[in-house]
Amino acid sequence: MTPWLFIGPAVLLLIMFSLLPILVSLTISFTDIDLIGLGNWDTIEFVGLENFINLIQDPLFHRSIFNTLIYVSIGVPLVIICSLSVALMLNYISSKLFTFFRVLFYVPSITNIVAIAVVWAFLYNMDVGLFNFVLNSLGFQDVPWLEHPFVAKISLIILAVWKGIGINMLIYLAALQSIPRSFYEAADIDGANKFQKLRFITIPSLSYATFFVTVTTLIGWLQFFEEPFVMTGGGPLDGTMSMALFIYERGFQYNEFGYAAAASLILFVFIIVATLIQFTFNKSKEN
Repeated sequence: MTPWLFIGPAVLLLIMFSLLPILVSLTISFTDIDLIGLGNWDTIEFVGLENFINLIQDPLFHRSIFNTLIYVSIGVPLVIICSLSVALMLNYISSKLFTFFRVLFYVPSITNIVAIAVVWAFLYNMDVGLFNFVLNSLGFQDVPWLEHPFVAKISLIILAVWKGIGINMLIYLAALQSIPRSFYEAADIDGANKFQKLRFITIPSLSYATFFVTVTTLIGWLQFFEEPFVMTGGGPLDGTMSMALFIYERGFQYNEFGYAAAASLILFVFIIVATLIQFTFNKSKEN
């Protein structure tokens, strides 16, 4: 019983705050529950697959899936590349500078997203923002950072990448510092240059860290919510609407809890499939 006593609290929390909500969401996705239904269960009706059929026919949901795929396809590789690049640079500088820049890159990860959004909203402002001021000084025209659907997506991705570098950078730094120095000493004896040591020692030794960062970053970007919610509200013209923001609006603004639950289950399936693909790819790579 001793092992069960140790893992019991964690398992209990997992059941209460992860498994049970999933089961509840699955149940209400087949109903038309709304705000009235929460107070009076007699008004709830079983609608079967109607919510899922309506989602398949909903152009806004299609748009949210498309936008989310763009966020993932651009944001995830950028976060991984930038985090690894920053970690590699910090790993080769002196201790005082290492501490300063480590804190500098990590602070955005723990800063409140609302505070960040307010600052970046001023930076992105088309008329008086700093970014357009710099572009005008260089002779370029104004960029509609948050006014054009596609440009707004890129603007949110830039903000999210900047905010997400810190945690992944620390993971890579820990992995870099765990690589045995004997590997590099042997490479020096063999006459390997810096690029060869990076390619044949450093990068392969970071495979497990890269796998972890990829999986967690992919899951996080599939649930991309805070940036479009605070900065654009899904606009302009639903150009920044993500699946998570769609679920929030349907559930908490339009009180269509059953419809939102159905959308959340589809997002859940997306996350599970993406994670399984990552695990399968990593397993085949190891073999």
